Amino acid sequence: MRATDSTVFLYQDHQMVASHPRGLRPGQRVSVRDHLPPAARQFFAHDRAWCLQQAREVGAACAELIDQLLADRILERLRAAQGVLRLRDRFGAARLEAACARALLHASPYYRTVKTILTGGFDQLPLDAAEDAHIHAPGARFARSAQLLFNPDAPRH
Repeated sequence: MRATDSTVFLYQDHQMVASHPRGLRPGQRVSVRDHLPPAARQFFAHDRAWCLQQAREVGAACAELIDQLLADRILERLRAAQGVLRLRDRFGAARLEAACARALLHASPYYRTVKTILTGGFDQLPLDAAEDAHIHAPGARFARSAQLLFNPDAPRH
């Protein structure tokens, strides 16, 4: 390896095999996709545009969920978006679309949420039942009433 201020050169048996522009900031990585291992090339080939196109093929809810997932910090959530789309191979497009709709209903556009919905079979329940369902476990109750919580001097029942 030989590095200058602007370029990094890689040699094998005294023959240059690759060169890359050098990052200008500490910690900056600069790579040429053709020089990446096959798994890394496939990861970067499935970029934001690819994920959105695949999500549109599944349905509107899936497209919206992927769009929200990639709205910020794209590189950090790209793997999660790819994971959501891979769930189609295991569960099918219809179930994935229903799970994405349910995740959006609960304002939780995350891979873990979609996977939990699918593995639990909650995607097969009607969406209107989700709105009426209790969030808490059956039989759960609050330790204090709202009146006691906001007015501690109120008489206890």
